Amino acid sequence: MAIYRFKVTFEDYDEIIREIDVLSKHTFLDLHVAIQKSVNYDPEKPSSFYVSNDQWKKGQEIAYLPTEGKKNKGVVLMEVAKLNKFIDDPHQKFYYTYNFEKPYDFHVQLIKILKEEEDKEYPVVFKSVGVAPKASGTITADAEGSDKDEKSDFDFLNDMGYDTEDDSDLDMMDDESGQSTDFSDGSPTEDDY
Repeated sequence: MAIYRFKVTFEDYDEIIREIDVLSKHTFLDLHVAIQKSVNYDPEKPSSFYVSNDQWKKGQEIAYLPTEGKKNKGVVLMEVAKLNKFIDDPHQKFYYTYNFEKPYDFHVQLIKILKEEEDKEYPVVFKSVGVAPKASGTITADAEGSDKDEKSDFDFLNDMGYDTEDDSDLDMMDDESGQSTDFSDGSPTEDDY
C-alpha cells in the first residue's frame, strides 16, 4: 500500500515543520489527529482541509465538526473522506484551518509517495522541527489545581516587557522644558463647533 508523506507548516510560522506519513487509505480525520498530536493541540475542535492549488487558494472543503449550515450544504466530512480520493497531483496541496474559534492555518503538501514498511504503525511523524506556539485559550491546572487560561490574547504585552508602572512614561508627552507641546496648526477642529 502507498504511504503519503505530507509536509505540514504553520502559515505564519515557516520555521515550524512536521512531516507526517499516512496510509493512502487513511481519512482526513486520521491526518487531522496526527497533525494535532504532533503540535500538542486538542484535535476535538472544528477544523477543515481545503483542496488547494499552487497558490494555496481554497477549493473544496473537507470538514470536522462542521456547523449545521455546512452540513446542510453537503460539506464532505473528514471521517469518511479518504486521502487517496483527493490526491490529483504528486505535490497535492491542502490549506488547513484548525479551530475556527481561535484559528491556526497550515499548509499541508504531499512531498513523497513511499511504499508501506511492514510492522510500522501509521500515521507517524517522520520529522519534527521547531516548537509549535501555544494554542490560544488552552486550559491548564495550576499548582493549587484550579483551572486558568494559559495565555490570554493580551499576554503579548507581558512578552514585550510592558509594565503598568511604565504608564507614567506614556503620559510624558511634554518637551524637555516641561511645557506641553501643542501639535495643532491652530485651525478649528470638529470639537470647536
